[in-house]
Amino acid sequence: MSEHHKCLIIGSGPAGYTAAIYAARANMAPVMYMGLQPGGQLTITNDVENFPGYPDGVMGPEMMEDLKKQATRFGTDIRYGIATKVDFSGHPHKITIDETTELTADAVIIATGASAKWLGLPSEARLNGSGVSACAVCDGFFYRGQEVAIVGAGDTAAEEATYLANLASKVTMIVRKGEMKASKIMQKRVLDNPKIEVLFDTATDEILGEHAVEGVRVKNLLTHEMREIALTGFFVAIGHEPNSKIFQPYLHHDEQGYLKTLPGTSKTNVDGVFACGDVQDFTYRQAVTAAGTGCMAALDAERYLATMGLH
Repeated sequence: MSEHHKCLIIGSGPAGYTAAIYAARANMAPVMYMGLQPGGQLTITNDVENFPGYPDGVMGPEMMEDLKKQATRFGTDIRYGIATKVDFSGHPHKITIDETTELTADAVIIATGASAKWLGLPSEARLNGSGVSACAVCDGFFYRGQEVAIVGAGDTAAEEATYLANLASKVTMIVRKGEMKASKIMQKRVLDNPKIEVLFDTATDEILGEHAVEGVRVKNLLTHEMREIALTGFFVAIGHEPNSKIFQPYLHHDEQGYLKTLPGTSKTNVDGVFACGDVQDFTYRQAVTAAGTGCMAALDAERYLATMGLH
């Protein structure tokens, strides 16, 4: 026998928890499965200083714990588990959790977020957490006075390079092409910073070190020359990938995999399925915008259930 729920929320983080708060207060008895990274990307973020209501800032994990408690207070059933398969071809919607538990739901809110992209080098995976990081803001503190590298060419990479330059003795920025994709103002900040050296037309060949990062070997893509740089920290800032693969057979998405919603709403192309947070937001990707779309998803779901006579 599979369980049936009025409202199922897949994923946590600011979007999922906000959706849960609104859905629970509307007596929709929401059930949430927290997903692969309970609390989302903010659980690997130290200081959150740009979320309204925290004048002194807040630690990312602490903020997520606050949101989780608030959702629980209003009656959200929060569970550990990962959605591994969905079937949105009929109604009610079918969802499989951890490949074994089958559920059905009248309304589904997708808040699965996005994950950092990696270069795909074996050395990168081996040294992840031992000098390799995808979050300069989280881990930059550990490299005060040391030499580090960051790979990437967009606004995030430029912002993180500038952030790291305030801590590290030197930052080497590795850019594959002959120019950055970052906005002009961010490029100027990087290029004007004496502590940042930008290597254009350069690719990462290997991260060096057995048990911790000791350096990086880079390749100039124009001359094919190899060069080794001694450093202790290697940061990856090449973008994010939305966690949307299992939904793509049923839901409209862009070429990068971000789920498409009807403008001004959280509605997908399937009735009763709503998307919020970073899984559908390739533009802003902020905690506060994710929370806003979580609110929208719960309100859209409530109206949908009422229209269908299910609420």
